[in-house]
Amino acid sequence: MSASGRESFPCYQVQRDEQGQVHGGVSQITRDQLPDGELLIEVQWSSLNYKDGLAALGHPGVARRLPHVPGIDAAGVIVESRNSQWQTGQSVVITGNELGAGQWGGWSRFIQVPANWAVALPEGLSARDAMIYGTAGFTAAQCLRHLIRAEVEPTAGPVLVTGATGGVGCLAVMLLKHLGYEVVASSGKSAAESWLTELGASQVVDRSEVLNSPEKPLASTRWAGVVDTVGGATLAAAIRATGINGCVTACGVVGGAELPLSVYPFILRGVTLAGVTSQNCPLPLRREIWKKLASEWSLPGLDRIANEVTLAEIGGEVSKILAGQIQGRTLVNVGADVA
Repeated sequence: MSASGRESFPCYQVQRDEQGQVHGGVSQITRDQLPDGELLIEVQWSSLNYKDGLAALGHPGVARRLPHVPGIDAAGVIVESRNSQWQTGQSVVITGNELGAGQWGGWSRFIQVPANWAVALPEGLSARDAMIYGTAGFTAAQCLRHLIRAEVEPTAGPVLVTGATGGVGCLAVMLLKHLGYEVVASSGKSAAESWLTELGASQVVDRSEVLNSPEKPLASTRWAGVVDTVGGATLAAAIRATGINGCVTACGVVGGAELPLSVYPFILRGVTLAGVTSQNCPLPLRREIWKKLASEWSLPGLDRIANEVTLAEIGGEVSKILAGQIQGRTLVNVGADVA
């Protein structure tokens, strides 16, 4: 299938009406409405992330201009290329960069993007599974890479994962368990305890237990490493309780952007705080991580964490992810028929 400038195709578009209200829904657009790009890609699968939820509400920090098409993840097939390094028929995955934020994203049957945004879909990884991972799994894998580089071995002790029922959190639990780590999952959802245990957590604790540490520069050591998806006071408490030469990875701000902390964990215990950027991750590292997710870090049973929806159904999931009510990953079947 291809898209000419006159053929219409479906997307989920966010627009402002005459009364100034922001609305989102499936609409038909044509190729000449897409942003310019060297690659025209027919999207098969996308996903729903917290950032997409903000874009779907027209948040100016994400959707800089309206109308806008959210979707920071996309996997599909190149149907036209103006770059000699890419050929039609190649399967690709795109996460981060400006997709779904500064530029229209993956909630569209077709997208046009710069060639250096694309990563060849590695052998052994389907487009569907790539989008179950999506930015969430890509972020979790970056966190794991930081722990390994900091020489936090599975024998060093438990690794804490905060916000464990979210996309990054649950995939971090699975990846860490897959590589032999003892995982402690933190969540505010008591009903998810058995699910997190099935994914690989040896212990599930309430998020209040992580926060319930003395207001001192240092707390008793509990963690050899941390994957924090929350930020704020939760991140600070986790750092204070991390042991000698431990590593704490930070990739979220839903709990706040401030870090109420002293330098003592860093200068007395040698704790490393590793920030994780998925949007601005360099292309060589992107390729490396996707290859690992297709090989030695490949996870069985990804469908256990995936809920599949169509473009027509995605709007109903937006409020849920912004309210923290989604467990696991929401997969968007862009290729499904849309009424």
